[in-house]
Amino acid sequence: MNTFRIGGDLPVHPLGFGAMRLTGWGPPEDPAAAIAVARRAVELGVTLIDTADAYALGANEELLAQALHPYPRDLVIATKAGQSRPGRGQWKPLGRPEYLIQQAELSLRRLRLERIELFQLHRVDPQVPFADQIGALAQLRDEGKIRHIGLSEVGVAQIEEARRTVPIASVQNRYNLTDRRYEDVLDHCEAAGIAFIPWQPVADGTHAAAEGPLARVAKEVGGTPVQVMLAWLLARSPVMLPIPGTSSAAHLEENMAATRIELTREQFSRLDAVWRQTRHTGPSR
Repeated sequence: MNTFRIGGDLPVHPLGFGAMRLTGWGPPEDPAAAIAVARRAVELGVTLIDTADAYALGANEELLAQALHPYPRDLVIATKAGQSRPGRGQWKPLGRPEYLIQQAELSLRRLRLERIELFQLHRVDPQVPFADQIGALAQLRDEGKIRHIGLSEVGVAQIEEARRTVPIASVQNRYNLTDRRYEDVLDHCEAAGIAFIPWQPVADGTHAAAEGPLARVAKEVGGTPVQVMLAWLLARSPVMLPIPGTSSAAHLEENMAATRIELTREQFSRLDAVWRQTRHTGPSR
């Protein structure tokens, strides 16, 4: 696989791994299986793993450390703070500066790191001035506790506001073949050389029907619909870094095989048309 340099100096392979599904609300029911999947991801060439302090209330970060520490030199563990879990299935932005700083310290401890290479604001808290949230991340960077700063679920104006205070290395917004509300953000990131990390990169819905355009392209390239969706993302932009997640080693291997698929311009255009056909009604949920 080729590499992309996050922040200009942090090389990663373009297809990463989202670790959220390795745990549930708390620690995994089968820790050995979850550890095996994390290790298999690295064996298959993953050099960017995405986690967060809110995933399993910190247990996700602990699991990654248990599975992979001491980390390979080329492995980047990216984590996030700014999204609290007041209850099972509940998410609430929490961006008070003292909280963000506290959570970064806890992530360092759980991940057994001296510095977090990519630390992302999980959500913008509307109750806290955005400048204060960015200021907390800038402080952590100045103290050497984080290397690069990322944002999640933000628009172009927020990216540019943040960049007036600190360099922004990545943006993590929901984006996939049929959910492309952040087209303008992706284009902005590409122009600025900012990594775009799409969460939920694999779309669901009726567009994946057995006789649909996605299935037809999959048949043509000898892959699966999931692999074709990931291949489409990788072809969409040079700053694209998808992080498909799974708790299954088989699904992980299927995902990683997407890097071997090369779409023709005509196939890419046909897949692009899937979005144009669904944009008025939205993807199935």
